[in-house]
Amino acid sequence: MRGIRGATTASERSRESVFEATVELLEALVRENGVDPEDVAAVLFTASPDLSAEYPAAAAREGMGWIYVPLLSSQEIDVPHGQERCIRILIFWNTDKSQREIRHVYLREAADLRSRNSPA
Repeated sequence: MRGIRGATTASERSRESVFEATVELLEALVRENGVDPEDVAAVLFTASPDLSAEYPAAAAREGMGWIYVPLLSSQEIDVPHGQERCIRILIFWNTDKSQREIRHVYLREAADLRSRNSPA
C-alpha cells in the first residue's frame, strides 16, 4: 500500500468551488498515477478551516462516482500561516509501485506546498 498526496485551493468559499477544485485534483492524482478506484483502500480529504460550504469527499462521490470507496473529510488545524481555501487529499492505494514512482500533485495556490514540505 502507498499514499498519494495532493493539494489545491478553491477559488472561493462556495460549494461549487470546493467541488470543482476537489474533482480537478482527484482527476489529476488518478491520471498521474494510473489509479483504479477498485485498488483504493480509502481516501482522506481535509479542508482549511475557512472552507465549510461542503465536504470535499462529497465531490468524489458525486463528481467522480466513487460511491464504494471509503471517503472521509476532516478539517485542518487552524495554523496562522496556513494556506487559505486549501483542500488536501491522501489516497491509500494498493499498488506494487515504489515510493519513488508515486506522483504527488499540487495545483493552483497550493503548488508551493510541495517545495515547503519536501526534503532538500
